Amino acid sequence: MDTATAPRGCPATLHVPLLPDGRAARQARQAAARLLTREADACPREVAEDLVLIVSELVGNAVLHAAGPYALTLSLERGRAGIAVSDGTEDPPGSHRQTPRGDPGGRGLKIVRALGAELFVSRSVRGKQVIAVLTW
Repeated sequence: MDTATAPRGCPATLHVPLLPDGRAARQARQAAARLLTREADACPREVAEDLVLIVSELVGNAVLHAAGPYALTLSLERGRAGIAVSDGTEDPPGSHRQTPRGDPGGRGLKIVRALGAELFVSRSVRGKQVIAVLTW
């Protein structure tokens, strides 16, 4: 799996193509945690924990509700982080009220918002990016 990481310093950026299955959320959490550990002076630990949770929720939503390919881009600077999760489906996030298994859904984006992140959607030729921006 190719991973691109900008040199240490602000802003620090990470881009990871993700696995096409349920392992993607774990892969994304681990990659985000590595960047946040490397850039610990740019982000308080409690915020880093929130960022990893946001990454997990956005990637989990993409894998559950959208087609691949999937990718994570995380950009971090003092006081702000941007998390973008790309997928191959044009459907807006939150348009699915139930998971494919019939379980009720819709909590992931509520969790992201409850953590204080602003959410945006950017459409592309191959799908969309769901972008969360967290400031502290």
